[in-house]
Amino acid sequence: MFSTPFVLTFSLLLSLPILFFLAPRILPPHPNPIPISPTDELDDINLFNKAISHSFTPPSSSSHPSKFFHLSSQNPNLKIAFLFLTNTNLHFAPLWNLFFHDTPTKLFNIYVHSDPSTNITRPNNPNFKFIPSKKTYRASPTLISATRRLLANALLDDPSNAYFIVLSQYCIPLHSFSYTYRSLFLSPTFDLTDSESTQFGVRLKYKSFVEIISNAPKLWKRYIARGRYAMMPEIPFDKFRVGSQFFTLTRKHALVVVKDRMFWRKFKVPCYRDDECYPEEHYFPTLLSMADPDGVTSYTLTRVNWTGTVNGHPYTYRPDEVSRELILRLRESNHSESYLFARKFVPDCLEPLMHIAKSVIFKD
Repeated sequence: MFSTPFVLTFSLLLSLPILFFLAPRILPPHPNPIPISPTDELDDINLFNKAISHSFTPPSSSSHPSKFFHLSSQNPNLKIAFLFLTNTNLHFAPLWNLFFHDTPTKLFNIYVHSDPSTNITRPNNPNFKFIPSKKTYRASPTLISATRRLLANALLDDPSNAYFIVLSQYCIPLHSFSYTYRSLFLSPTFDLTDSESTQFGVRLKYKSFVEIISNAPKLWKRYIARGRYAMMPEIPFDKFRVGSQFFTLTRKHALVVVKDRMFWRKFKVPCYRDDECYPEEHYFPTLLSMADPDGVTSYTLTRVNWTGTVNGHPYTYRPDEVSRELILRLRESNHSESYLFARKFVPDCLEPLMHIAKSVIFKD
């Protein structure tokens, strides 16, 4: 007969692997230090519902009826909404001011979601509209909420907004506004990966520029960051995607994001491991690739250098690296005629960037 201590020891050793395997299913997630409060959630739901209702109700004849249109129309008043997501000053606001300089305001709007817990100097430009914002944290679903908040406010503010470009405070433009506008609305050859959307030199279909990657390293670990079966059954692993949190959406897809409830319920669940949890890099590419795979590209228009990454951050450019050659190199793309934006630059890059703004960056 086996002694009782032996049986107990053997049972304990046998149970450890079982517990290791089952723990993600039977134990509650590790408490997220930055949960989204019920009040913030309710505020967002009310905002999103208002944006949805407004977008599907054409304005009356007395309130700019000509501005309610679809992106595929030839209306000359189509606008680009620039959406800045930041928790510090907009370091490159002077460069962006040059970007928008002499551009008719009927062609663009600018919205800023700034973390209310930080002291931010507002740009010296009345076109920067600061929306009601909530606190954000890196590697948390608060960044998803902030982006959805920006989209909803832009949808509500102006029915002329047709493209929605999400940017950070460390993003810079790589071309003039006119080049950017022509590329998105007019050029039939801008998207090198899709010749079916044009015919006889005319754009027939507009897509969102969202990076969508299905074979990224550690994708499985990211998928099970909330538990092995947390995403099931709505989001099986073969549908799970990763991509940049900075993208360009059509109005149609901005509405898809604001209307979503099912995917949000999955991605707002706390993760077990923060180092495998980057919700904003998964939510948008997964949602849009599943909702409309033919309506999105697999690439973003914001150039990022992922060589020499540190703690999940991309390569960061320093002042001594800023040059004409760098700008030309950052524009190069295998997917489109050119990248339109780039990140990540330290604030001290502003001065050398301003020196080459007119002669290089905005000289197309």
